[in-house]
Amino acid sequence: MIWLIGNRGMLGMEVETLLNRQKRDHIATDVEVDITNIEQLKEFVSNKPISWIINCAAYTSVDKAEDEPELAFKINADGPLNIAQIAVKKNARLIHISTDYVFDGTKEGAYLETDLPNPINIYGKSKFKGEKNIAETIKTYFIIRSAWLYGKNGANFVRTMLNLFREKTEVKIVADQWSSPTYASDLAEAVIRIIDIDPVTFGLYHFTNEGRTNWYQFATEIYNFAKIEGLIDRYVRVLPIETGQYQTKAKRPVNSYLSKEKISRDFNLNLIPWKESLARFISTSRHGL
Repeated sequence: MIWLIGNRGMLGMEVETLLNRQKRDHIATDVEVDITNIEQLKEFVSNKPISWIINCAAYTSVDKAEDEPELAFKINADGPLNIAQIAVKKNARLIHISTDYVFDGTKEGAYLETDLPNPINIYGKSKFKGEKNIAETIKTYFIIRSAWLYGKNGANFVRTMLNLFREKTEVKIVADQWSSPTYASDLAEAVIRIIDIDPVTFGLYHFTNEGRTNWYQFATEIYNFAKIEGLIDRYVRVLPIETGQYQTKAKRPVNSYLSKEKISRDFNLNLIPWKESLARFISTSRHGL
């Protein structure tokens, strides 16, 4: 049996859609089972034959985390520790979702799984602590770092841009932070792929859609595809700016581009270019956008 944690979040909803479509034996929970309460977790799993745990639960508000460090660490670090302890108790394998923001952004090329993390904001630090807690607790784990996640459920950059394009005639977007967008549906497919293969080797992996871009280029493509689909019927100037011109509470890495060679090789994944996935998302989700 698969236990999906965080089934009402953006990624969790995509994973549960796949589990239901494929009629897999699973249970799914969200805030009703508190991952920061180990006794509640023990009680919940006491009579359940769980073989896989997928943890999609997280504190994801990067800027707000600067004001709520204790809450961010409680959910992103203590929660995964508790889940890992439950996985050990149930002899289950654990898939946990982490982030590109564990890196400081000073590397020029793509970040490998072997590169040393050095997070520069509270969110990244809390997620890295969660990674360490898992690795120190259980051997049968998969930690998947992703980046710039978007999908049809919940707040994300694509929805934000579409709203701005409808409201404004000019939108300024940071053009000097680099990474790769990730369509939540594609990441969900990768998660299920790992379970299908049922590997005997475990560890850390990076997954995003293929290709490197910046927020400005990402926003420009959102605008272009939205116009093609008839979601935007007006001209909007999309202008590039530097990070220094758009102040945020949390510092962001300049480069958090992740290498996907390892996950592609180990699980025979065909990574989809980010523009292709973005076009598919806007086309198939247009009525909900």
